[in-house]
Amino acid sequence: MFSWFKPNRQREQVREDRKHLEARARRLLKDYLSADAPRKQRYYEVIAGAAAASEPEISDQTLENAQRTQAAAEAALNVVKQRERQAIADKDQVARLITDAYATVAIAYRRASAAYTTDKEMQQLGTAAVHLVTIATSYMSSQATEIEQK
Repeated sequence: MFSWFKPNRQREQVREDRKHLEARARRLLKDYLSADAPRKQRYYEVIAGAAAASEPEISDQTLENAQRTQAAAEAALNVVKQRERQAIADKDQVARLITDAYATVAIAYRRASAAYTTDKEMQQLGTAAVHLVTIATSYMSSQATEIEQK
């Protein structure tokens, strides 16, 4: 009966993501696209590191993928918020890149958990972020494999 009083969590989540993540992820994606090959490798390292650090340490294997991706998105969002509070988010280029990488990872995980189904613009940004995170983690995995084979 009073279900219309409940706040729309998905809408709030999109609003929060727009506030903390959107501009940072767009900047990183734009900078990545204009980077040369050696700089792209640096992007891969930072993004793969942010993705790995955001993975939840959940021992319950029965959790749904959507729950896991939401937990990873929240972890990455919390890093962005903490870096903003501590005023280290934009101190220099490296700090900005790290914060932007966590923002991109958060958006990628949100997209993977279908959080942007009602927002086409965030859905498109999320799709681009998912592709970049996939490329970065795949690249870093192949680098590790090459090192092991030597």
